Amino acid sequence: MSLTSPGAPGPLPEGATTTPPGVVGPGELLALFRSRAHLTRADVMTLTGLSRSTVNQRIDLLQEAGLLVEREPHVVPGRGRGRPAGSFAFNVERGVLLVCDIGATAMRAAICDLSGTVLRDLPLLSDVTEGPEAVLARVDPLFSRLLESSGREAADVRGIALSVPGPVDHEQATVVSPPIMTGWDRFDVRGWFARTYDCPLLLEKDANAMAWGEYRTHYSDADTILMLKLGTGVGAGIIAGGRIHRGADGAAGDIGHTQASGDDRDSNPACRCGNSGCVEAHVGGWALMRDLTAAGRDATTVDEVVELIRTADPVAVSLARAAGRVLGVALAETVNILNPRVVVVGGQLAEAEEQVFAGLREMVYSRSLPLATRRLELHRSRLDERAGSVGLALLLADHIFDPARVDAGLGAG
Repeated sequence: MSLTSPGAPGPLPEGATTTPPGVVGPGELLALFRSRAHLTRADVMTLTGLSRSTVNQRIDLLQEAGLLVEREPHVVPGRGRGRPAGSFAFNVERGVLLVCDIGATAMRAAICDLSGTVLRDLPLLSDVTEGPEAVLARVDPLFSRLLESSGREAADVRGIALSVPGPVDHEQATVVSPPIMTGWDRFDVRGWFARTYDCPLLLEKDANAMAWGEYRTHYSDADTILMLKLGTGVGAGIIAGGRIHRGADGAAGDIGHTQASGDDRDSNPACRCGNSGCVEAHVGGWALMRDLTAAGRDATTVDEVVELIRTADPVAVSLARAAGRVLGVALAETVNILNPRVVVVGGQLAEAEEQVFAGLREMVYSRSLPLATRRLELHRSRLDERAGSVGLALLLADHIFDPARVDAGLGAG
């Protein structure tokens, strides 16, 4: 499939010719433009060491594919008589990206430009346990509304990315043995969207997408970060060495389904995953709803749990502090193993920051090794409910414009 076609670039074609290692091909050149606002031909020669003729050839190829656009020269009064050199920029308007962050009880769809910048988004309540057909049938009209409001069509979509609250086979874009996502196991998500869109599709675990969003926008100088998601469930995403760490089978970071321990664990409540005594069974949003309801409080959503905590309901505050300590013990063990530079906490329960974070900090700093916490930073998410959408858009843009994929699409060799 050519880069000039609507759905390109997709997976690398079998036997595709790519630029030899060590050679700055069109894909690497495009990556350079994607990282800068604009560059002149002379800038490219200086940064890459390529000859003028090679730079001209590479730029012409990228222009023909619609991936670069020429900018008008900027004339500065009093700066010489010659015509200023023109510059080029990545054509972020050549198409759009569609992403949807699907949670246990809500989703957020967004339309983005090709740099991964979110242009518009739409939230919607949803229940992931209804199954893939029901949930994805809600995503479809959100995508259609976003395209229509942006003056775009399905043919303009260059890629789609979704995140879900369960373990994911990243390469196959399928959910694998999810604890709470009834009917999603091995469902053909790519096939669902291929009926309408001719483009690549990525599927990612929600906490991983959130972690990538926070990392790229606020913590790119940190080699290792841990994203703790506290919502209806409990999960974590790991960035190590500047990459998402998914583990051998995509199960890395499932902190919610480790066994709870610590002074606040006086029972082994049943968990939604089928086991008992999991961290999530004590501190997940659904577990707090269970305990608050048993105490006579009206809490049927995680938002209502947060409101009770923030309005200083004594039972809710007590449960939140206990939850923070149980989470803190689990997090301390993870900090000892991973030694992250930054821990970011997001999700709906992070809004009860004062109560939950106190227990987290207490346990992490008292139970982790001193060396592991010497430079550790613990922050609330800065992107809040948009962390997943932002992360998905950036992941998708990087996937589509991977240098080897660009070279293959252009037939570069």
